[in-house]
Amino acid sequence: MELETFSALQLPGLRHGFSTRSQVPLEKLDAELQAAFIAAGFPMEDAVHAEQVHGNRAQAVYVPLGIRVPDVDAMATSVPRLPLVVRVADCGPLFFFDSVQRVIAVAHSGRRGTEGNIVQATLDCMKETYDSRPENVIVQLGPCIRPPHYEVDFAAEIARQARAGGIAQFHDSGACTASNLARYYSYRAEKGKTGRMWGVFMIEE
Repeated sequence: MELETFSALQLPGLRHGFSTRSQVPLEKLDAELQAAFIAAGFPMEDAVHAEQVHGNRAQAVYVPLGIRVPDVDAMATSVPRLPLVVRVADCGPLFFFDSVQRVIAVAHSGRRGTEGNIVQATLDCMKETYDSRPENVIVQLGPCIRPPHYEVDFAAEIARQARAGGIAQFHDSGACTASNLARYYSYRAEKGKTGRMWGVFMIEE
């Protein structure tokens, strides 16, 4: 397993990573992921996970909880050293960064979340809580399932929603989880019997 990074997010004062497939048994995967991100400099004892109910609700997080936030699929924060975690195995992992207000967010955008425009819900949460403006926000989409392995091209829809929401800086990794099982987990290709990749985002200072 390794931690991928995206050039659009390699900015001063930020730390991020996206895990790839591991060779450990699934029952040991969470422990390995925790250890890998700790080794990469993330204080994972303070990390916050969304419950990920396949909805479109976003919530701001103000303190290092070390827990899962119920009933949300997206989270935003301006608190340094507070890692936000998104877990995926085909759904779209989204990273948001407002370079003016120094706010980050992550979102889990699968089929239902995309249908509910979780991109806009996350931008709304950032605006209402931190006065973020979309023209100042970078959005990065990580590896997710894409046609022909899935009948819905939610990566293209996510890109459309970002543009419609006023995002000028949208970046897509272009990687398909189902087409590279040596590197990624794919819930659909592996019929549900698979692990999860973690995307972790943090303000360093």
